[in-house]
Amino acid sequence: MKIAQSIVAAAAAIAIIAIPSTAAAQADPHSGTWVLNVAKSKYTPGPPPKEQSSVYTVDSKSVKVATKGTSADGKPTTTDFTAAFDGKDHPVKGNPDWDAVAVRRVDSQTIEFTRKRGGKVVQTATSVVSKDGKTRTINTSGINAQGQKISTVAIYEKK
Repeated sequence: MKIAQSIVAAAAAIAIIAIPSTAAAQADPHSGTWVLNVAKSKYTPGPPPKEQSSVYTVDSKSVKVATKGTSADGKPTTTDFTAAFDGKDHPVKGNPDWDAVAVRRVDSQTIEFTRKRGGKVVQTATSVVSKDGKTRTINTSGINAQGQKISTVAIYEKK
């Protein structure tokens, strides 16, 4: 009887220890490598990029984004930033349209981005991960570096 109680107690202790590590192992739905599906996306005005992929690293406090691609005219593109979910501006490297971003977590599937250039809001974007975690849609509106009004629905697939 004492052996059975010891086994049960040990199993319970292991289960209690394993629960936090299991929860920690569950990554944020935005985290991962995402590849733009150009055919399913809509860029106004066009043309869309030839290709683009983003690596998102997200935790409860911040989001880190590293995006690489090829523009419609064949030039390499990058955008890199790390921003806390604090509503404050954080610097952005590589993007001609915006040089700072403020982010807000809406819910577990949704992040809002306020993009700025020279301290002025130029774009807003909402990133939503599907319930199955396989696609991410970013709806963006505002102006680009050329002053053109833009409206984009970019569809990304998780790799």
